[in-house]
Amino acid sequence: MDRPGPVATALTLAALTAMLLGGCSSHHARSKLVRLPGQKRGELVVLTRTGPTTYYQGAQGPAGMEYDMARDFADFLGLRLKIKVVGHDRGLLKALAAGKGDLVAGLTVTSARKRLVRFGPPYQIVHEQLVYRGGTDKPAALKDIVGHTIEVVAGSSAETTLDHLRQTLPHLSWTDASHMQADELLFLVWQGLLRYTIADSNVVSVNRRYYPELHVAFAIGPPHPLAWAFPKHRDTKLYHAAFRFFTQMRRSGQLADLIARYYGVTRYNYVHIHTYLEHVRAALPIYAPLFRSAGARYHIPWRLLAAVAYQESRWDARAESPTGVQGLMMLTNDTCLSLGVTDRLNPRQSVDGGARYLRTLLDALPPAIPQPDRTWMALAAYNIGQNHLEDARWLTREQGANPDRWADVEQRLPLLEDPWWFRKTHFGYAPGYVAVQYVNRIRVYYRILRQLHHTTGNDTRSLLFQLSEPTI
Repeated sequence: MDRPGPVATALTLAALTAMLLGGCSSHHARSKLVRLPGQKRGELVVLTRTGPTTYYQGAQGPAGMEYDMARDFADFLGLRLKIKVVGHDRGLLKALAAGKGDLVAGLTVTSARKRLVRFGPPYQIVHEQLVYRGGTDKPAALKDIVGHTIEVVAGSSAETTLDHLRQTLPHLSWTDASHMQADELLFLVWQGLLRYTIADSNVVSVNRRYYPELHVAFAIGPPHPLAWAFPKHRDTKLYHAAFRFFTQMRRSGQLADLIARYYGVTRYNYVHIHTYLEHVRAALPIYAPLFRSAGARYHIPWRLLAAVAYQESRWDARAESPTGVQGLMMLTNDTCLSLGVTDRLNPRQSVDGGARYLRTLLDALPPAIPQPDRTWMALAAYNIGQNHLEDARWLTREQGANPDRWADVEQRLPLLEDPWWFRKTHFGYAPGYVAVQYVNRIRVYYRILRQLHHTTGNDTRSLLFQLSEPTI
């Protein structure tokens, strides 16, 4: 059985944080401007890694829980935020010691690291978990992984844990990945290129949304808090400001909201065709006039808009994702502002806004891209952003394939999760495999709606047989 993930441990976290922060108080809703030692730039420089749990460029700009907290902390201090991405854990601590940043966001607290840095208040409790791919033998105990290929991030807490375990398992061995992060190792396990890895439960939780074949065998070692790291031998003003900031975050409920947003169980996983057909019968007639109207206005097939909305919200006008997007078309606040949408929970505004945004993405693609490839690429951009799509098209061209052909671009989108490739691109890491899944699911939903148009009465049995294994 999988160990509790970060959502389950959030309850433990609340008690722990209350205990650790209970003695700290702030009489100010916002901190006075903190003058960092020797700082005249008016910036808060935060060191972190690229990844879905930390910081990345999403479809609507910078995203990630660590980014959100760092942005709010900078605002709390009255400073501008500057993010500096460092490739690996050891590099983060070296960069902090060298004065290249004011803090490191998102490190597990270990006794070894405590000797090097000063940790701020904990905001999450994580477990180190042994991860394998479903369909392979599940190890029942640590002794079962001896002699197998294990790879962990160099300088990570997992490496420290394995060092300690080798005292009782002298033949335990592993490889240190000095140029990869835990997300990337999990991707290799999912691909079947790596037998095992060890990663923090928050990282595993997010990645299992994208790669459901990743399974957790068991937790290794004691739980660890997550916290920000500050220089040990510098002025402590910023360090103490962090305690005031997290006290305010905890008391306002904002910390719990962030954890739920990023690590809560997603409500919108892919469902069986039978369930989809039930939604088609019960919910689609309610919103079909809106899809028809917006489709005619923006020259997009209305059934395609309906398929996008189903993938986004399951045709639930009040839907909200873990990342805070809302409504039938799951629009972000920034997208609403750019489109003039004032109420994204209003079905008419949401459908119109989503259709207009998709039309913008279609029109922004190079004229040489034909249909239907043009539509599939626009849908990928709807999911991960136009910039990341262009990175995938660039990789396609670099590898000698056709960047105007969806079948070729589709094969390169997952490379945006591979450090060997995404470090060569302009906009870096993106969950490219998720974008591929997103497009293919919409294609299935769209195909079903088109076929139902030619199916009379309740005669859907043949359709179910055709689509029970929905592939494109």
